[in-house]
Amino acid sequence: MADTLSLGAARERPASSEGRRMFAFLCMVFGMFMAILDIQIVSASLSEIQAGLAASADEISWVQTSYLIAEVVMIPLSGFLSRALSTRWLFVASAAGFTVMSFLCATATSIEQMIVYRALQGFLGGGMIPTVFAAAYSIFPREKQPIVTPMIGLVATLAPTIGPTIGGYLTDLFSWHWLFLINIVPGLFVVFATAILVDFDEPDFALLDRFDWWGLIFMAGFLGSLEFVLEEGPTNDWFEDEAIFIFAIVGAVSSVAFFARVLMAKEPVVDLKAFSNRNFSVGSAFSFVLGIGLYGLTYLYPLYLARVRGYSALMIGETMFVSGLAMFLTAPLAGRLVAKIDPRLMIGFGFTAFAVGTWQVTGLTKDWDFWELLVPQILRGVGLMMAMIPINNISLGTLPPAQLKNASGLFNLMRNLGGAVGLALINTVLNDRWDLHLARLHENVQWASTAAVERLDSMTKALGALGSDADVAALKKLTGQVRIQAEVMAFSDVFLVLTVLFCLLVVAAPLMRRPVHKGGGGGH
Repeated sequence: MADTLSLGAARERPASSEGRRMFAFLCMVFGMFMAILDIQIVSASLSEIQAGLAASADEISWVQTSYLIAEVVMIPLSGFLSRALSTRWLFVASAAGFTVMSFLCATATSIEQMIVYRALQGFLGGGMIPTVFAAAYSIFPREKQPIVTPMIGLVATLAPTIGPTIGGYLTDLFSWHWLFLINIVPGLFVVFATAILVDFDEPDFALLDRFDWWGLIFMAGFLGSLEFVLEEGPTNDWFEDEAIFIFAIVGAVSSVAFFARVLMAKEPVVDLKAFSNRNFSVGSAFSFVLGIGLYGLTYLYPLYLARVRGYSALMIGETMFVSGLAMFLTAPLAGRLVAKIDPRLMIGFGFTAFAVGTWQVTGLTKDWDFWELLVPQILRGVGLMMAMIPINNISLGTLPPAQLKNASGLFNLMRNLGGAVGLALINTVLNDRWDLHLARLHENVQWASTAAVERLDSMTKALGALGSDADVAALKKLTGQVRIQAEVMAFSDVFLVLTVLFCLLVVAAPLMRRPVHKGGGGGH
């Protein structure tokens, strides 16, 4: 009740405080941008970090995995903490912790230190993301939503997209340490600005006395294990790997205990009541698939450009920047349209753009580069903005203020889990189809094949300068060509699967109810 009253009071403040509120909110949005950006900015330069810390290939993946596991636990927990500590102090603590851990990551001298610091960075920084979403829909009146909602939608999608570009530039120009050092000055600004300016609600410290520690343990076991299995499964033969099998069992047992605890606890660590709202439930499912489109394609394009085209991190970033530019230009238009037309039409259009873009890439060849990927990337950027903003509005924009903080954590969790499931699905399909196409090509490229023998002879003659080694070099070159062709065909299959998935979302758009806004502030 106190939370509801404080949020209502925030809306009734005089117009003179609107500028202060908007600037405070912008500072929070900037903090969220840093937290989301930090995932992709580091992923583009893992090989440099690996060399700098003398880590093995197995160890370096934990620089990302530890961050994601810790973040996925904090995101739903932030709803409870925001009610207990208030928006101001949770955000200040999250931003301060994120900044301190960024500094420690830059000073890490071993892979073990880096993994610990990255886990703490993900856990502490994860509180900023859902807090911004909740604030956007609780403190601003309905007439401000076309300005505010595109802003958070743009940041949530733009940050992962431009991450490889920024990461490539920083690593090439300076060193991998600057991937973390770049957070420090902006982080301190966000900490002090939010501590001084944010006063959207009041804390309810009494909630801390009823904190459900068992619920937190079960949730951490459930979500942490799920994230680990999805991250490591595709590259380690899933349940054939002992660690993945054990974590899958831990996750399954913890999930049962967590949901039982949520239903029984007087003050559950995560309140699932928001799922009783049809639009929130369907919107969360859409957000899940949107996470596949956001993180999956941000992963797929660079993977193709690195493996097949041999691009550096900087070249990949420059190629990927097109999607970010398309998002930036589309966000204001989407913000205006969402208040004028049926948001379900926008969602349908957005996923149609996604589907058309991925369908175009099913014709992928080993020679595709910037110009061939230009239109698909533009369609992806436009589709993301046109779909995400109305999904956010329908899911969160009509919930009661008292449910917003918990609901925001759940909503953002669904997008992150969608990204994790999407990456696992993409890697699994990619590896399986690569093996299949490789086997089929090997059936045709053998000594009984006249065309294959003629091609090998031609390559051997071209490499005649190598003398007696020409035969071996030609065979090695032909084998490499076969592997590349099989991999390109596998990429094409993955894009086809994503096309079907996005088409299904277009058909499912009418399942959401068009929100009917009654008079009143805040849009609730």
